[in-house]
Order: sequence, then structure tokens, then C-alpha cells
Amino acid sequence: MESKNKHNTYNSLFNWRSLRLKLVFEGIGVGIITGLLIVLYRYTLEKAGIFVTYVYKTISINPVLILPWICALILIGYIVGLMVKHEPMITGSGIPQVEGVLLRKLDMTWWRVIIGKFFGGVLSIGSGLSLGREGPSVQLGAAVGQGFSKVFKRIKIEEKYLMTSGASAGLSAAFNAPLAGALFALEEVHKNFSPLILLSALSAALSADFVASSFLGLKPIFIIKNLSILPLKFYFYLIILGVIVGVLGVLFNKILLKTQDIYVAQTWLPKEMRMVVPLLISVIIGILLPQALGGGHELITSLFTGNPSLTILVILVFIKFLFTMLSFGSGAPGGIFLPLLAIGALIGNVYGITLVHFAHFNSIYINNFIILAMAGYFTAVVRAPITGIILLTEMTGSFSQLLSLSVVSIVAYIVADILASKPIYESLLEKFLHNQGEKISFGNKRNKAILEFVVCMGSDLDGKRIKDVIWPSHCLLVTVKRGEHEIIPKGSTVIFPGDYLIVLTNEDRVAKMNDALTIMTSSCEILK
Repeated sequence: MESKNKHNTYNSLFNWRSLRLKLVFEGIGVGIITGLLIVLYRYTLEKAGIFVTYVYKTISINPVLILPWICALILIGYIVGLMVKHEPMITGSGIPQVEGVLLRKLDMTWWRVIIGKFFGGVLSIGSGLSLGREGPSVQLGAAVGQGFSKVFKRIKIEEKYLMTSGASAGLSAAFNAPLAGALFALEEVHKNFSPLILLSALSAALSADFVASSFLGLKPIFIIKNLSILPLKFYFYLIILGVIVGVLGVLFNKILLKTQDIYVAQTWLPKEMRMVVPLLISVIIGILLPQALGGGHELITSLFTGNPSLTILVILVFIKFLFTMLSFGSGAPGGIFLPLLAIGALIGNVYGITLVHFAHFNSIYINNFIILAMAGYFTAVVRAPITGIILLTEMTGSFSQLLSLSVVSIVAYIVADILASKPIYESLLEKFLHNQGEKISFGNKRNKAILEFVVCMGSDLDGKRIKDVIWPSHCLLVTVKRGEHEIIPKGSTVIFPGDYLIVLTNEDRVAKMNDALTIMTSSCEILK
């Protein structure tokens, strides 16, 4: 009966009113579970990385052992390929899939994703592929949030917030960066700065960081000693750096997408064997240039403490870039977060040394350029400047670079925008949906769903009366939230920028409603 349906109109609206405080406590619970899972993930990957380093050191002493290692990598590639073939949701970083689920364009079975992503990621990243743990950590956290919702039978709107909270917790535990985790969930995953999302995401991120810090220690990912503040008179060079990383970030996106197409075009290569290609190439890299293996954490750390030559750095940039393309393009379960930061760090190091040699810069500022290029490159690729700025601040434990980080990130963002480069995760989601045949996840039309949209300045709804708007079919505008006030909508009610529109619709219409109302509430300039 309808009265027993938890997702009917009455229950959807009733639960919406009581969500705020409830989500904080549920966010903490999701954060703790996610934190424990990601700590285990990080620990397993760390041990796998140590083992791979030992393997290549042993091979350098006894080259005969290279043959069994190649056989082992072929077997690993085939196993992971079968896992991806049977569960496509674990392919790649997982962030596009999470966004697709939140938009109700994809469906995800939480326990299959947790198992597949965990073991697939350990086998892929742990074998030396140039992939990061951060994207998978985001998807693992989102799967934990979805599982929490399913086990405790939460309504759909609550599940959406719990998944966002889990995604926030995953990045927080992976990087020891709770603020960046919460901001990434808002800026990239949910694309909405709703107070409800902020409360739940931040609660989850902080609790996950507490758990991770309890096991791994209270310290930033990168410890940089004697980091100087770049004088204002040198800020012109930051603009140049922003332009460089902006252009190279656009190149990263285009080649990454092209690499996926190249793999798909190789019809002679079975899907389950694609991961064998980068794994075999990793053997050559492991022998000749082992620094390029893995996500790049040790590589970035070595840049801060060592003094590599310009020639070595250029070679590393080239090899790391190509190996990342080959690794991610194969569909292996692993992200691009850390590899793109490593490439950015290398570019910054090259730029800094070039300025020291040709512009007579003081070498103490090279570390500054490494950090700044990481933030700028991240912004150009992901198009999430606030997350990039806060992430690098938390990863380095230094707030002295905020102004310079902001300058480089803004310039890189503008350059990427001028070159019409779409955010990488948005492009990957479109490609994933295309490969899946645009399989929209239809829900039950008897169930109701609550959606929330923020009205941007310059959007189609800016300044219009409700009665003058041609609303999509099968939707009901329930509330207009303006600050702390909730306005019961009437035909004469004028919609202003910053208003939150609370819309009720059938569950099977959510995906189409998301698309239609996102266009109506988004800024016209942004859509162009």
C-alpha cells in the first residue's frame, strides 16, 4: 500500500525536514567506516609498493628472474581485466561513476564495487602502474555511503547525501586532507554548495581523517622544510607558470581521452587483456627508470629533498606522462589524482631550475614552483580550483603559499577555459555512458524523490516569477530556500540568485529532471 511506502510523497517530504542533524551523525558513521577501509587500502598498497621495489632490485642483481615476473604480471593483468569486464563500475578512478550514480544515470551495487575496487586497485597500482589511490578511495567511500543507506533503508535523497559524504571521507583519508575532501565533494562530485551537503560531507571528512591519523600519524603527506615565501616582485613568473600548466593540463585531458579510444580501436586485443599492455611496459620502466612507477608519491618527495638534473627531469616528465596515459587508458582500477600531481611537480621543478639557470633566480624557490605547478596542473585538468588550492595547502602543511597558489590556479583555469577544455571527470563520465549505451537507471515511478538545485546568477530562472517559468513535466516545486528562510512558492514568487529550489518528482524521472533543471538554474556564461 502507498501508506507503507517509505519513498511516497508524505515520507519524502517529512524526512527532508528532519535531515539536517540526522545527516551529521550519519556522516560521522560513514566517515569512520570509510576511514578504516581506506587505511587498510593505503597500508596494502604501501606494502605492495615495497614488494615491487624489492622485485626490481632483485632483477637488477639476477636478470634471470625477469621471466617469472613477466608471467606474474600477465596473470595479474588478465585477472584484473576479467574483474573489470564483469563489473565495469570499477574501471578507472571511479569518480565519474560516482557522479553518474548521483545523477541517476548509472546504477552501482555497493558491495561489488567495494570488493572489486579494493582488490583490483591493489593488483593494478600495487604492480607498478602509474595510477593513484585517491580516485578509488573516493569511489570506495561513496560505496560505503550507499551501503550504509541500503542497510539502514534510507530514502533516496538521504542516500545521495550519504554517498557524497563517503566520497568526501575517501579523499580525506587518502590525502590526510579533510577540508579538500569536503570541498571536492561539493565542487566536483555534487556540484552544489548546499549547507546540507557541507554539514554531512565535512562531518564525514573530519571523522575519516581522525581515523586515518590515528593509524598513520598526524602529519601532512609531503613534509617540506624551510619553504620560503615567494616575493611579490616575482609574481609575473607565476602567471607564466599558470599559462604553461594550463596548456599542458588541456593536453593531458585530450591525450587521456584519445588513449582510451586507441585501446578500444584495437579489436584484436580482448578487453580482459588490455591491462597486460601497461604492465609489460612497466617492466622496462622498472628496470631503466623505476621513479616513474606507481602513483608518484615517492617521486614528488624526492623532488623536495633531492637535486635532479634538468635532463633527468625532462625525461621523467615525458615517461611519467606517457605511462600514465597507457595505465589509465587500459581501464585498470586506479585514479589520475596522484599521477597528475606528480607530473605537475616535475613541470614545476623543470620551470624552477630553468629560472635559476636563465633568470638568475635563487634556488631556494624551486620547491615553491613544484607546489604551485601541482595546484595549477590539477586545476587545469580537473577544473576544481578551490579544491586544488586547499588540497596543496593541506598536503604540504603550509598556509604561506595561499596567495601564490591562487594566482597560478586562476591563470591555469582561465587558460583551460579559453582552450575549451572540459573537466576531465565530466568527459570521462560522458565516455563511460556512451560505452554503456546511455543506460539510465530507471527507478520505480511509485517512489518519490526530492531534488535540490541552486539558482546561479545569469541563469534562465534569475529574476523570473514562478508562474512565468515553463517547468519540466512531472515535477512539483515544494520550497524555495532563501538563506535560513523557506518560502512556500506561489505564482508571484520571484526567484533570485542563490535560492535553493526543492523539487519533488517521480524516482524514474530523476535523471531527466537533473539534466533539465541543471540547465535552467546554471549560469548562461558557464553553459557557453
